[in-house]
Amino acid sequence: MVNVDVEYCGTCNFSLQCQLLRQFLVDAAPGVQVSCHQGRRGAFEVTIDDQLVHSKLASMAFPQHESVLAQVQRAERGEPVQAVQQAPIKDCSIM
Repeated sequence: MVNVDVEYCGTCNFSLQCQLLRQFLVDAAPGVQVSCHQGRRGAFEVTIDDQLVHSKLASMAFPQHESVLAQVQRAERGEPVQAVQQAPIKDCSIM
């Protein structure tokens, strides 16, 4: 079984983003275990079997769901996982 852990920022209301990713992965790969937990401010950090594959803190972007799924599938086959592709944040302005 592949374990995906997502640390998200509760202050930023990233809980929904985590739930959407969780549902996408569970629908596409029923054997995956996905846990979402509130963490650091601004975070949306994704690990697969304890290996960090995406960091919003470093990239300022969310992960592409399809790319996370591809890495879950690699882990299911026993292959090493790699960093996932980013989905740039839209409709956001820094003031």
